[in-house]
This record gives sequence, structure tokens and C-alpha cells, in this order.
Amino acid sequence: FFWCMAPASLVAKQHRKKLNVAGCQRMAVKVAGFTVNEVLLSSAILALACLLAFASRLFAVIRFESVIHEFDPYFNYRTTQYLVDEGFYNFHNWFDDRAWYPLGRIIGGTIYPGLMMTSSLVYNVLHLLHITINVRNVCVFLAPLFSSFTTIATFLLTRELKDTKSGLVAACLIAIVPGYISRSVAGSYDNEGIAIFCMINTYFLWVRAVKTGSLFWSAAAAVAYFYMVSSWGGYVFLINLIPLHVLALMATGRFDHKVYVAYSTVYVLGTILSMQISFVGFQPTYSSEHMAALGTFGLCQIHEFINWIDAKLKSRPQDFQALFRALVLFSATLVGLALGIATVLGKIAPWTGRFYSMLDPTYAKNNIPIIASVSEHQPTTWSSYYFDLQMLMLFFPVGLYYCFRKLTNENMFIILYGVTSVYFSGVMVRLMLVLAPVACILSGIGISGILSTYMKNIDSVNEGKSKKKEDKSYPFRNEVAHVVVGMVTVFLVMYGWHCTWVTAEAYSSPSIVLAARQHDGSRMIFDDFREAYYWLRYNTPEDAKVMSWWDYGYQITAMANRTIIVDNNTWNNTHISRVGQAMSSNESHAYGIMRELDVDYVLVLFGGMTGYASDDINKFLWMVRIGGSTPEGAHIKESDYFTPAGEFRIDKSGSKTMLNCLMYKMCFYRFGEVHTEHGKPSGWDRVRNAEIGNKNFQLETLDEAYTTDHWLVRIYKVKQLENRGGAP
Repeated sequence: FFWCMAPASLVAKQHRKKLNVAGCQRMAVKVAGFTVNEVLLSSAILALACLLAFASRLFAVIRFESVIHEFDPYFNYRTTQYLVDEGFYNFHNWFDDRAWYPLGRIIGGTIYPGLMMTSSLVYNVLHLLHITINVRNVCVFLAPLFSSFTTIATFLLTRELKDTKSGLVAACLIAIVPGYISRSVAGSYDNEGIAIFCMINTYFLWVRAVKTGSLFWSAAAAVAYFYMVSSWGGYVFLINLIPLHVLALMATGRFDHKVYVAYSTVYVLGTILSMQISFVGFQPTYSSEHMAALGTFGLCQIHEFINWIDAKLKSRPQDFQALFRALVLFSATLVGLALGIATVLGKIAPWTGRFYSMLDPTYAKNNIPIIASVSEHQPTTWSSYYFDLQMLMLFFPVGLYYCFRKLTNENMFIILYGVTSVYFSGVMVRLMLVLAPVACILSGIGISGILSTYMKNIDSVNEGKSKKKEDKSYPFRNEVAHVVVGMVTVFLVMYGWHCTWVTAEAYSSPSIVLAARQHDGSRMIFDDFREAYYWLRYNTPEDAKVMSWWDYGYQITAMANRTIIVDNNTWNNTHISRVGQAMSSNESHAYGIMRELDVDYVLVLFGGMTGYASDDINKFLWMVRIGGSTPEGAHIKESDYFTPAGEFRIDKSGSKTMLNCLMYKMCFYRFGEVHTEHGKPSGWDRVRNAEIGNKNFQLETLDEAYTTDHWLVRIYKVKQLENRGGAP
């Protein structure tokens, strides 16, 4: 592993010296400034890094099976299957009547289609080559494939920033960094699986365009940006970072014609292309998230116009100064007036809740509980940084130092990328994904700089056979170099071990299939989720409507093929609030809501039997908060579900409202008859470590339809009660 990390040119140099081939240097053919040996060695290291990136993401397939993970990927898989079967035209105009009953959902206008289009292209190309593979396996292995592409893109970007040696180190680092693997393991068929490649590729082409001022590279960056926009909503970070880079170049006096050509081309062509995505539409022209890019484009035109005037009035500097002041004052007044009028008239859309949450971490918690309820939207803990980056936390500032030491236009870009990503990753744990690539790039620059410096010292000592006096200004040069190189080697070995362990143990367990170790060390598989979904598929009417919390909506439509009330798209807060109100209310009030929504079956997750902590009881307070966030749920008060001491309990000390709500009854129905642990009373909840407080109750409006083998999923059928409003 260390040899993959070591600078390729130094390794090749030492290899030639060990072989003692005297004529090798004279006969070596130069290719782009490098010898053939160096090119071959660099290519071999990069190829091994790509192979490592792909192979390290296959733990889940080897341990379990080729299966889609998590929740959102099931929607992506379902839409990809539809695209392959029905074609792009039908896909683009698809109205999904199985989602958000009775509202439905227009699929083509509410998604980023890049992921589905990419999978469909791969599937069709493979079948064109007579390689038989089904859509599911294409979806499962797409993220590992693109992680290899990301490794190459990282190498190219880092090479543009510094040199080939740094690029190789960065490529090896990103191949196995846990912060990226967490969203790109086999089966993690989500937008981020290809979006990180799109982002790094766009950054590489942008840096290339800034360095060359070439219209070709600028247009290529715009096309890459279009692919990024089609793949992930995180493109907003990119379209704000590039203008920030241009503004920084203006502020430091580094803005030149090359930057002008690059940004103008990327902005104009990229904006036109991005507007072809239905979900984006005209947002680049009116939304607040895109105003920085538009304003920077206008500043670029003003800057170039001033330069042109300056060139024309060089002989009259006083006239130029007066014209410059007047132009700046007029432009600032005009822009301020236009923005003010557009804002008042509502022509500029306000920032979205998620964007506000990036600037103010407390915004979602105080104003939009549905955003705050998502676990990946929580602030990042310090332990998560070490868990996902390990030694990169140490070498990240080293890379920043090397970039500041030789400050160029492209180095300023990576500095801005690093600083902003550190901030945003602290606000939202999901954005560790954005920090991981730049951490690898800067760490690669730092590690390569350290190894290049100290390995040269080792070479100079080993080669110095002539008896020269040691440089007194640098005593113990050889010893210091050995210690530093040895420490870096230890860090790299520990990094490889840590990344492998985290990948295998933390990020390679599909949420759809659970595993646990028994007392004798054997592994036990919990396949309750698929058991429940397939029961729904084969034992309920095709037009049955299923109500569950929104987390499970995508999986129900994909595997059970049944209509659901809400799902993971979370676009309609009022509809989700109604479901939260039903779960939080007593049985009679909840029945009215279920009849209003035309619900046939209700599905809940319960972990009290097995110790599964991510069940609906542990999510219940979010249902209460979201349910009470609309006028219809004004009667739901979070304080009613706590004890007088302010505790959330499910035992006899629990509040009366909690012990009689629908969610409590659906989870703990008949549970009071079950013994879960030796020496514990019946009804012992293994997650909350308590005996349930309400055991002997019967359901009046629901019938238990199915409970899985380990009680993880429970399904209830809504009773069709008689019309009690008729005449006696």
C-alpha cells in the first residue's frame, strides 16, 4: 500500500539505481516530460487504485447478495426499470398514481434523471455487446464503477493543481476513503453514486479552462456541469463555488482574460443546458441560490468593459478615473434597484428551507421539522470526522500550506473548496460526502510534498559516497528523513486498515437485510422487510392503499407494488402531517383520518422484540412534531407525550396520551404476552429496556393482518365500520 502512495518518479528512480542499469537513463524515451518507465509505473498505480476503489465496495454483495440498499435507491431502481421498459418519452411523461395517494406524482418533472439515464445507457450498451445482465445488477454495481471513474478524475484534478505524484497519492486516498464509500458501496443506488464523479470532473475541467483560457475546455466544463445538474441537487454548491473563485480572483487582482473566457462560457452554456432539466427549468434565472452566479457574470462583463475603456483612455488617466467612478456608481445603483424591485414583486424566489439550514443550523429545527427529522441532516460530530477521514484530518492543513506557499489561480480554487466544504460538512453530516474528495486532494498534495522533500534527503545521503563533511546547518539529515518517511508510512498503513474496517463493518450492511451475531458467534439474518413487502404484494388487492411513515414509501411501491399515502420525496408537508396526526392520535380520531385518506392497510416498524433501534417508536416524536406543525394538527402538543418530569417513556410511568395513541397500540399489540429475555417480565421492550405500561388492550378499528417472523414489521387492516349515521 505504501508503494502505491509513494511518488512514482522517486520509486522509478530508486528502481533504476538498484538495478544499476547504467545506460537506462541515456536510452529512456521521454513522453510529455516523463520517461516510459515513469509513465508505465504511474499508469499501473492508477489502474490498481481504480481496481481497489471498485473491489472495496463489494463487501455487501459478498456477505449478503446483490441487493439494493436503503430507501431512496428503491425509487431510483423502480424508475430506471420503467425507463428501460417504456423508453424516455413515456418515462419523461410518467404520472405515478401509486405515490402520494390521492395526489399522485409527475415523475419526469420532479427528479434529476441523470442517474436513471446513465444506468439505462450502461444497460443498453452491455446488451448491444451481448452481455446479458438485468437492470437490478446494473443499479447495484453502478456506484462502484463510478467510484473508479472518480479516482481517475481526482488524479487529473490534483495533477492540474500540483503534479503527477500528488495526483497518484490523492487517487489512492479517495479510492478507499470512508466518507465517500458510505454513499457508493455496491447496492447504494443513489444520486451521490455518480454525482461525486460529476462534481470532480467539472472541477477538473474548470481548472483546466482557467489555466488555458481555452474555449474548448470551457465548453467541456459546461457540459460536465450539465451532467452534474442532471444527477444531483447538490449542483447548487458547485454553481456557487465557481463564482466565489472568480470573485476571489478579482479581489486579489488575478482576474484576467483567461478567467473571463472560462467563466462566461461555463455560465452561459451551462445555464442554458441546465434549464433543459425539467426539475430545474427556469430556476437559474430567478432563484436566490443562483443569484451569485448571475451577479458574478455581470461583474465579469463590467470588469472587461472597464479594461477596454482603460486601454482606450491610457493617454487621459483623469478622464478614465471619472468615468470609472461614474460607471461603478451607476452599475451598483441599477443592480440594487433591480434586485429590490424583483424581490418585492416576487420575481426572485426566496431560499429554500434546506438552503437556510446550511446557513443557520437551527433553522430547520425551529421552522421545518420534516427537514430536521432526517438523520443525515443533523450536525456532524467530531467523531464522525475521524471515522470518515481518519489521518486526512492531519494532512488536510498540510496540503493547504503547500497551496498557500505557491499561490496560483487553480490553488486558490482548491483552497476555497476546502474551506467551504469544511464549514458545510459541520452543518450537515450528509455533506461529509462533499468534504471527502477535497480532503483527499489536499492530503495527497501534503503527503506527496513531505515524501518528495525527505526522500530526496535520503537519496542524497545514500548517493554521497564521496567523503564530504556533513552540512552543519542541517545535522542528522539522514536520520530525520528516515523518521519522517517512516511516520508517513505508518500513517498510510493505518489509513488502509481503518478504511477497510469501516467499509466492511459500518458501510456494507444493507438496511433491507439485517444481520446479528448470536451467542455462539454464528450469524443470524433478519429478512423481515422483504417478507412483509412480499406479503403485501401477494396477499392484498392491487388497488390497496398502504399508510406508513414516509421513510418506507419508496420500498413499499418498489417491492410491494402497492399505492402509498406518503413517501421519501417529502414534497407535501401537509400530507405527511396528516399521517403524523393519525399516528399520534387516539384510535377513534385516527380512524377518521384513515378513512379520509382511504387507507386499507397500515404498516409500522417495531424493534422491541429484536432490539432494532431504528423503529417507529424511536421516530415517534418527529411524527408528533410534524403532525402538530399544521393547523389541522393544532390539538397535538409534544408536551402531552412526556411525563410530568419531562421524560419520554413507554412503561407505566408514560403519559396517558402516549400509552393510548395509535402508534403505541400498533407496535405493542399482543406484545404484553411475549417474553423477550430470560428473567424479564412479559412485554419487555429490548430497545427501551422497559416493561410496556399498557398491555391488556384490544384494537377497535384495526385487525392484525400480518406480523413478520421477528416482529420487525407489523401490518394492520383498517376495518370497514358500519355507517352509524343512518336511521335506527
